[in-house]
Amino acid sequence: SIPVHGPGRGMKYLRASRTREAESFKEQGNAYYAKKDYNEAYNYYTKAIDTCPNNASYYGNRAATLMMLGRFREALGDAQQSVRLDDSFVRGHLREGKCHLSLGNAMAASRCFQRVLELDHKNTQAQQELKNASTVLEYEKIAEVDFEKRDFRKVVFCMDRALEFAPACHRFKILKAECLALLGRYPEAQSVASDILRMDSTNADALYVRGLCLYYEDCIEKAVQFFVQALRMAPDHEKACLACRNAKALKAKKEDGNKAFKEGNYKLAYELYTEALGIDPNNIKTNAKLYCNRGTVNSKLRKLEEAIDDCTNAVKLDDTYIKAYLRRAQCYMDTEQYEDAVRDYEKVYQTEKTKEHKQLLKNAQVELKKSKRKDYYKILGVDKNASEDEIKKAYRKRALMHHPDRHSGASAEVQKEEEKKFKEVGEAFTILSDPKKKARYDSGQDLEEDGLNMGDFDANNIFKAFFGGPGGFSFEGRWKCSPVSFGNVSTQIA
Repeated sequence: SIPVHGPGRGMKYLRASRTREAESFKEQGNAYYAKKDYNEAYNYYTKAIDTCPNNASYYGNRAATLMMLGRFREALGDAQQSVRLDDSFVRGHLREGKCHLSLGNAMAASRCFQRVLELDHKNTQAQQELKNASTVLEYEKIAEVDFEKRDFRKVVFCMDRALEFAPACHRFKILKAECLALLGRYPEAQSVASDILRMDSTNADALYVRGLCLYYEDCIEKAVQFFVQALRMAPDHEKACLACRNAKALKAKKEDGNKAFKEGNYKLAYELYTEALGIDPNNIKTNAKLYCNRGTVNSKLRKLEEAIDDCTNAVKLDDTYIKAYLRRAQCYMDTEQYEDAVRDYEKVYQTEKTKEHKQLLKNAQVELKKSKRKDYYKILGVDKNASEDEIKKAYRKRALMHHPDRHSGASAEVQKEEEKKFKEVGEAFTILSDPKKKARYDSGQDLEEDGLNMGDFDANNIFKAFFGGPGGFSFEGRWKCSPVSFGNVSTQIA
């Protein structure tokens, strides 16, 4: 009960009682704060404020507790209230500055620290925090310039340094996450954006970054959903608007190109894939697929070098893109660039050790081995599927064309070259006219390992055996006066 000594004395007693109660709450709050039980400290400081709402130190203490809990926005409100109640409250100004800095507002933080120095020009904490605020402002400026230069690694570096002083700044985190996405570091970017969305599910910037990661990972439909959600939260979000438009355009062009390809309209498919590639050069994964698709179209149009170029562009964008390596390897095989084909198939097999990939690599290695030896089909000028009669006719033509007797009047250099070709024609006929040897040659086996030493080969014996007759064939005896025709070959000796 309150003693009755008049209204003035009663009110004074009541105020004193409340002050004592508030101080008791504050002391209990201090005890919990010292034990690092910040939740209980917060509760008791709140009780102190509720009991005595005009005490600056109570708000200052609760601000300090909220800062320890990482609730800087709430802490900022308490710190600002503390200095409104007492503009000379140094700790209040320091805490307000720290909250501003933690939230990324370095300019406002600087003003608070300068006010502290006006009140206490020797305050070393304010001096240091003022330097920290200047450092954050400098990193912001550098990051802004580097973002325009598209030096995203530098921006990430600057934001990491700035976040050391401003750990609660969503703006810095979003810029870092956006740059991580642009660098293709999608899991890291997703993680940063998700952390922000856990605290603020309506953050349009974080929704945009989530969508951007999905967009760059070629999950375009899901990406559009996030962009639309971001635009609901912030209808004037320019980046989300542009990304949403690009995503929809890319999806439509790619699907139209796929449809044209399935229908066999390769020219239209080529045009649509080309248009899609012009929509967004930053979308590396989707563009890699578009290049590979266009490479497939070019291979269908038998534009094999263009197909190789497209597949090369695809693997430059995504060096893990197996389909592009396989497509390019097949084009290399078709253009007889076997070393390049082997290299691509080796890359594929190292990544995915399947039976199919192993066989493709083996086939390419066989063709490479075959390409490094003499091409007997080419020497005779026949197709690889040539019949026995076609091989004989080809030998007759080439043997007569390069026989040394026919070039007896030529220079020593020409005679040597023709003699070499005559011998190669004989070798080719020896192999390709024998079904067993031909089969071993076609399969890529080493003929010398099979007992056929071509170094001991005598082309004249093959020539004589082929043309037959006593003494073999004689240019001099047969062609002194009249032309002799073999197949499509006619030779006249003057």
